[in-house]
Amino acid sequence: MLITTRLSLLTIATLTVLLAGCGGGAPAPQAPPPTPVTVVTVVPEPVALTRELPGRVHPLLVAEVRPQVSGIVKKVLFTEGGRVEAGQPLYQLDDATYLADVNSSKAQLARAQATLNSAQLTAARADELVKIEAVSAQDHENAVAALRQAEAEVGMMRAALDRAKVTASYARIVSPIAGRIGKSTVTQGALVTANQEAALPPAQQLDPIYVDVTQSSTEWLELRRALDSGNLSDGSDVPVSILLEDGSRYEHDGKLVFSEVTVDTNTGSYALRIVVDNPANLLLPGMYVRAAVSKGERANGLLVPQPAITRDPTGKAIAMVVGGRRQGRTAHRAGEPDCRQPMVGRERPGGRRQGDRRRLAEDPPRAPP
Repeated sequence: MLITTRLSLLTIATLTVLLAGCGGGAPAPQAPPPTPVTVVTVVPEPVALTRELPGRVHPLLVAEVRPQVSGIVKKVLFTEGGRVEAGQPLYQLDDATYLADVNSSKAQLARAQATLNSAQLTAARADELVKIEAVSAQDHENAVAALRQAEAEVGMMRAALDRAKVTASYARIVSPIAGRIGKSTVTQGALVTANQEAALPPAQQLDPIYVDVTQSSTEWLELRRALDSGNLSDGSDVPVSILLEDGSRYEHDGKLVFSEVTVDTNTGSYALRIVVDNPANLLLPGMYVRAAVSKGERANGLLVPQPAITRDPTGKAIAMVVGGRRQGRTAHRAGEPDCRQPMVGRERPGGRRQGDRRRLAEDPPRAPP
């Protein structure tokens, strides 16, 4: 009986401990605290919209030099890769035959002048004799005609001499423009021919210099509609920034001077030409650059910092509006001046307004104590 009572007490105690263990579980996990964020207030301000366009550098002037007479190159008179001035000699050809032609023309001119002197004397005597009827009228007319023929012969010989001198001068090949010149394509002793197909090294004017870029015709249509509607002001007079191949900005800004009037049927784009000062010859023909061309200026744009912009699955930009009943709105990306995202245009009703506060970014988590 005593043993039974003790067993009963032991069983009750064990059940009590088990029940206590089942009813006293760990506390339920608490919800994490709200993530701290940073907000920024946006206000309207003028926004210059730009577009980076790829392009190539081209010289302002290019003069392909070709010999105008045939001959053997006697001397190369320029420094390869150096600067040349307009009219500076580049090559000297063997001009012996051309100088001989000049001397021959001089002799023919002298003979024609002698014939002219004789014709003048004959015509003068005929004028006196015809007055006293010492010669016939026909002889007088023949003397006058011979004089006119001699005068024409002198003029023809003088023109032939001038032509011979010009031909002889072509044996000295000169640069037609001032600029930089490349390496020589011929050496001393080489034979060149008049108007040959292969050009001698061209002279190129590199200061100022052209930057030719291309832009999509679709963007052109959007820009024209924005300008016609008054949403954008014309930005064609805004200086153009040039970005070099390594991403650095060129120290001299350019100016848009020309836009093509025909769209390329293969690419659907048209050409723009920018002129840039190049005093140090840092920009070289053929170099790849990018040009930040102004598309216009929006007077009341709202600039949102880049970290506040997210993208939906379709790629549209979204900025979250903090406070009130207004929610995040989808906006069209219009440009990136000053590393900020201008959220302007294509707003849905109830979108961003002056004084709206945007969520900028989540604050970094603090280290545990």
